[in-house]
Amino acid sequence: MKNEVIIIAEAGVNHNGDIKKAFQLVDAAAEAGVDYVKFQTFKAETIVSPTAKKADYQAKNIGNDDDSQFNMLKKLELSHENHLKLIEYCKLKNIKFFSTAFDVEGVNYLESLGLDLFKIPSGEITNFPYLRAIAQKKMPVILSTGMSTLGEIEEALNILIKYGIERNEITVLHCNTEYPTPMGDVNLKAMLTIGEAFGVNIGYSDHTLGIEVPTAAVALGATIIEKHFTLDRNLPGPDHKASLNPEELKAMVSAIRNIELAISGSGRKEPSQSEIKNINIARKSIHLKKDLEAGSIISEDDIISLRPGDGISSIRWNEVIGRKLRSDASAFDKLIWSDLI
Repeated sequence: MKNEVIIIAEAGVNHNGDIKKAFQLVDAAAEAGVDYVKFQTFKAETIVSPTAKKADYQAKNIGNDDDSQFNMLKKLELSHENHLKLIEYCKLKNIKFFSTAFDVEGVNYLESLGLDLFKIPSGEITNFPYLRAIAQKKMPVILSTGMSTLGEIEEALNILIKYGIERNEITVLHCNTEYPTPMGDVNLKAMLTIGEAFGVNIGYSDHTLGIEVPTAAVALGATIIEKHFTLDRNLPGPDHKASLNPEELKAMVSAIRNIELAISGSGRKEPSQSEIKNINIARKSIHLKKDLEAGSIISEDDIISLRPGDGISSIRWNEVIGRKLRSDASAFDKLIWSDLI
């Protein structure tokens, strides 16, 4: 993984089963300048029971009378042919294709497509055979932790490490699995708790509205940011309402890259290269307040702090008082050490 913050634009199922919309999502992600555009790889038959009901947010966002999660997901599958088309299109657009699988079969399938990174979604953090299968691939792993306790994260990490993944190849994303996430439920400090507890790379998968929280996460040390985006929040589907539109995605990337630069300094407090030129302009040095003759002993009433600051610094005020003036001088003359005896 690169040292800079990795930004994953989560297209997910926001293509609504339409490959043309999927291509448009790739276009938007590439234009925004993200590192990866991520889809979802699944077969409804292998991840959900036919009797499973939609989550409340899914039912609300889709807005029809069919409460079947199976029927919803069936319409959102990407075929093998469409996976291949998306991979080629991402290469054309110079953006990395990425996808999340939800079962062992899907993990093996993504490996066959040449993916070099695996993402464990929040819902699979307690899925032992799934975690074991990913660990056995011995590739870098991103682990989302929505709905999880520290104990559940620890169990998942232990499985990943036991079956083949080095701790330093795992990035754990703090996450809240509500779409959209209320600001009061973000608990962004938990991301730091995860890093301190387990000694892992940390990141953040965001489901809030807007771009403030993922930007703040970068300032706190997130190395990966994942964020849902869509072509249009008014499209029907489970995730559109909690997604960024293309312009917002672009703004988020810009904000994150700016924050990266802002926190990339040495940590030493010293003048930066850009501000050195302003020191003498902004600071003050000691000037005469009145005309004085040579030999005059300078008192506090004789001097004043004025810009520019390229004479005797005003911090040396007490060292000037009591000294003699070498030559005649006028009001507002700037003093330098050679003027004094």
